[in-house]
Amino acid sequence: MARIVNAAAAQMGPIAKSETRKDTVRRLVEMMREAKARGSDLVVFTEMALTTFFPRWLIEDEAELDSYYETEMPGPQTQPLFDEAKKLGIGFYLGYAELAHEDGRKRRFNTSILVDRSGNIVGKYRKVHLPGHAEPQPGRTHQHLEKRYFEPGNFGFKVWRAFGGVMGMCICNDRRWPETYRVMGLQGVEMVMLGYNTPYDHTGHKDIDSLTQFHNHLSMQAGAYQNATWVIGTAKCGVEEGSNMCAQSAIIAPSGEIIAQAVSLEDEVITARCDLDLGQRYRQTIFNFAKHREPEAYRLIVERKGAEPPPEA
Repeated sequence: MARIVNAAAAQMGPIAKSETRKDTVRRLVEMMREAKARGSDLVVFTEMALTTFFPRWLIEDEAELDSYYETEMPGPQTQPLFDEAKKLGIGFYLGYAELAHEDGRKRRFNTSILVDRSGNIVGKYRKVHLPGHAEPQPGRTHQHLEKRYFEPGNFGFKVWRAFGGVMGMCICNDRRWPETYRVMGLQGVEMVMLGYNTPYDHTGHKDIDSLTQFHNHLSMQAGAYQNATWVIGTAKCGVEEGSNMCAQSAIIAPSGEIIAQAVSLEDEVITARCDLDLGQRYRQTIFNFAKHREPEAYRLIVERKGAEPPPEA
C-alpha cells in the first residue's frame, strides 16, 4: 500500500515592516485552510514567516531587534495557527526568528518547527549555513546581515518520524549545500521541508545574481534526486520593503522532477500527492548507499589532504 502525504507549499508575498504578527498569522491561517480544502495533510510555510526579512537593515536598538524574534512557540500571537491546525487536522512547517536564553546567555537562531495534525511540535531545527555578513557592506541598497543577527544552528540535521514517513527540515541557504541533504539522506529521509527568503541581489555580482531562480531550483532538485527524497521549497517573494525576492516555490519528487510550482509573486498555495515509496525505488537502485557508496574512499581523501599533488600529465 502506497504511503501518501498530500503536501502543500504556502508561498508568501511580501510582509511589510508595519505588518503585525496578528495580520501575518491571519494570512497563514487562510492559506492553511485552503491547503486543507484541497486535501492536504501538511502545509509548508516559509522561512521567517512571521515578519519582514529584517536582516536587510542595520538595527542597533536592542529592543527593536528583539521585537522580530519569538521567545516561545506557540506564543499568544501564534497560538491561533496551532489551534487552527488542530481543528482542521493538518500539520505544518513554520520558519521564524528565535530568541532563546541558553547556557546563561541570550542566543538568536533562524529556526523552523514541524507540527503534527494535533497541533503538537514534533521537531525543531536551527539554520546551520548562515549567508551574508556580520557588518554592513558599503554600496548595498539592502544589507544581508544574517551573520550579525543569528548564530549557526546547534541541532545538526536530524530527522523525525511523522506523517507516516521520515521527515527532515532545513532553511534557505542550507539548500545550496549537498551535505544538508546527505546527512539526512543517510538517516533515510523521505521528505525535506524548507523555506527561503532569497533576494535577487544576494551576492552583489550581477552574473551570479541573474541566475538566482536557476540556482534555487538546481540545488533543490539535485538534493532530491541524489538522496531519493521529496523536497518542498517555499518562498517569501515579491518586492518586500524595496527588495526583490525570489519566488517559484516548488514541490520536487525523488526523481528530481518539479511536479508543482507557484506562478505568482503573492500568497499562493500549491499542492501535490507525494508517494513516499517513490523514494524507495531510487534507494534500492541508483542511490543504494549500502551497496554503492564508498565512505572509505572519502576517508582516504581526507587523510591525504596536504600531501604532495600528483605530477601533471
